[in-house]
Formats: sequence, structure tokens, C-alpha cells
Amino acid sequence: MAGMTDPTSPYSPSPETALSTADRLDQPPLRLAVIAASVRKERLSRVLADWAAGKAADIADVDLVDLAECELPDDEHLEPGGGPRSAIADHIDRADGYVIVTPEYNHSYPACLKRAIDWHYGEWMFKAATVLSYGVQGGLLAAEHLRGVFAELHVVTTRRVVGLRAPWNDIGDDGFTPPPGTGEALDEALRELTWWATTLHVARRDRPFQR
Repeated sequence: MAGMTDPTSPYSPSPETALSTADRLDQPPLRLAVIAASVRKERLSRVLADWAAGKAADIADVDLVDLAECELPDDEHLEPGGGPRSAIADHIDRADGYVIVTPEYNHSYPACLKRAIDWHYGEWMFKAATVLSYGVQGGLLAAEHLRGVFAELHVVTTRRVVGLRAPWNDIGDDGFTPPPGTGEALDEALRELTWWATTLHVARRDRPFQR
């Protein structure tokens, strides 16, 4: 797992971008976690997550969390509301929002992503998420199934999500080259994500939810 918040990282916003964002929101720059959700040997989620992280870095500090590089505790230790603190708990906890980069497996999302979600509880709560899905038909069933799961964790998923149809045809030596309109679609989803992430950041700070 690589945390992409170092000032020298290609995923860090420029000082000018970070400053203008902080001034506009009257808070430190937002932090987004981009989560690569596939662990298969032959997978696309990391190269697509790299692309998404580069786009997100224009508007926020970014952590790139690759589930293939994370080891969660054994499920026997999982309890209602989470379990022992995992290696990625801090990355999830300090993020204001999430970009979930996931394939569609059997009309849903991968089991490794469900484990990563279930192993955390309070870290997710009252945050925002968008989904960058992919598959033969764009992987949108994975995105729709995630909405219900995240709702249980008090996570707001954006109306706008992005589905990449057969993205393996668009990957070369330089990584992912998005088809026309794809970059703009992700920009729109990220704009909605930052609105929700900002709104919820302020609410968590000024009006914490009382059960």
C-alpha cells in the first residue's frame, strides 16, 4: 500500500491548488482515498486507480490504497462494528471521501472489497464516496450494489459514477488512455464528491451526529 500524500508525490496537489482550496473552504485541503479494489494477479484496478488518483490530486490530497498490498486480520476476529485495527484503518479514517476503483464480478463487486469495508466501521461514517467501475459492460452493477452497503455505514454515494467499458483496450505502455468524454465524466463525479465531502467534513466538525 502506498500513501500518496507526500509533497513530492505525483498525486499531491500543487501549492497553489491546495491554498486556493483551503481558502475557499476555510479548512485544510480535503483528503481523498482512492481504493484499488481488485487483488487478482491479472488486474486493472491499480493502473486505473493511478489514473483516478492523478485526476483527484487536482482538487485534494490523495492516498492511494491498493488492497492487493494490504493484509487484513483473519475473519475470526471480525466483530459487529468492525474488528482489530487494520493496516489501512488510518487511511480510511483520515479521508473525507473515497474513490472506489472496482471491477464487476458476477454482477457485483469483489469479495476482497467487501472484507475491507466490513473490517472498518467508524472510519467510514458520515463520509462520501464515488465509484469508478469497469467491466465488459462498464461494471455498473458493482457500483449499484455498493450504494446499499455504504448506506448502512452512513456513507453518501454520489449520483454520478463512472463505468469503464472494456478498459483493457485502452491500456498501453503509458498506462490508461481514457476514451473521449471519460476524463470529463470522472471530473464531474469528483466535483460532486468534493461537494459532499466538504459538506460532511463541516458537519462532522461543527454538528457531530448524536445517536
